[in-house]
Amino acid sequence: MRDGRILVEALRKPASVEALAGSQWADLISIARAESLIGTLAHRLESVAVPDRVRAILQDAVGAHALARQQALWEADCARRALADYSGKIILMKGTAYVAANLSAGEGRSIGDLDIMVDRKGLPEVEAALLDAGWEWVKPDPYDDQYYREHMHELPPLIHRERDRMIDVHHTILPLTAGPTPDAAAILESAVALDNGLYIMAQADMVLHSIAHLFADGDLAGGLRNLWDINHLLRDFSDANGSFWNELGIRAEKHGLTPELARALRLSAALYDTPVDPSLAGKAAMSDAFYVRRLLARDGYGREARKFTRLAFYVRSHWLRMPPLMLARHLWTKWRKGGKAGS
Repeated sequence: MRDGRILVEALRKPASVEALAGSQWADLISIARAESLIGTLAHRLESVAVPDRVRAILQDAVGAHALARQQALWEADCARRALADYSGKIILMKGTAYVAANLSAGEGRSIGDLDIMVDRKGLPEVEAALLDAGWEWVKPDPYDDQYYREHMHELPPLIHRERDRMIDVHHTILPLTAGPTPDAAAILESAVALDNGLYIMAQADMVLHSIAHLFADGDLAGGLRNLWDINHLLRDFSDANGSFWNELGIRAEKHGLTPELARALRLSAALYDTPVDPSLAGKAAMSDAFYVRRLLARDGYGREARKFTRLAFYVRSHWLRMPPLMLARHLWTKWRKGGKAGS
C-alpha cells in the first residue's frame, strides 16, 4: 500500500528519488504537500537530478518558503514592537524560532501562526498590548474563551485585523489538564536571547517542546514534519554540545516528559536514521509500530488514510488533555452548542 514512507525515504536519502517512476513522483509531491514538507523536500533535492516538471514545482516551493520565512520574521518583529513596554521575556516558538536562530530545522519549513511564550503572570499586560496594537480575538465565544483561560496552555488565538496574521500566546507548553506538567518557569529562566531582544528556548527545552507538541498534545497530524524538526534539532545540538544528551535527559525528567522523549528518539531513529542516545531511547515498544502506522497514514494522492488508526489517535489526543469527566462535559457542551448553531 502506498503511504508516507516514500516521503520519508526521499528526506533521509535524497539520491533515492532518482529511481522513482512517473506516478511515484506524483505520490511524493502530493504527500509532501499534504504533510507541509514540500519546502523541506525542495531543499533536500536541490542537488539531485529530478524531472524538469518536478524541478519547477520544487523551485516554486523554495520561493514560497523564502517569502514565508520573511513574513514570519516580520511578524515576530511586529509582536516585539507591540510588546516593547513589556519587561518580561518573549520567547519565539516552533518554526519562527528555527528560522530566527538560523537552525537547520528551519530550512524549507512551513510556518503558519506566530507562537510566543511569556510568563503567565504577564498575560494580562501582553494581551492588552496586542489588542491595542491591532490584534483581535478569533474565537469570541464565551465558553471557548473561558476554556482557554482556565485549562489551556495559551490564550485564545488572536488575529491582526490588517495583516490577517495569527498569534498564539503561550504561558507553558502543554495544556494545564494534561498529564505531564512542564516547568514553565525553568523554560523562561533558561531561554537564550537573540540579537533583536527576543528569545528562543534553550536547546534541550526546544527539543522537548517539539516532542511534547507531537506526542503529548495531539493526534499526530502533521507528525512527519514535527518529527523531521526533532531529527534536525537532535543532530545539530548533539554535534555542537558534548553534554547535550545528558542535559536532555535531565530536562525531560524535570518537565515530566521522559517517556515522550524515549518514544520520540526511537521513532526519529526508525524513520529518519537520527543518531540518538540509546540510554534515553530505551527498548523498542510494541506500540511503536502503531505510531509509525499513524505517521505514514497518507495515500498516493496525499489524502488521509487508515481511518481507524487516525480515529484511535484522535480519541487518544482528547484523553491526554482531560480527565474523563471533564472530557465528557466538554464534548457534551461543544455538541450542544453545535446543535444550537445548526438549528
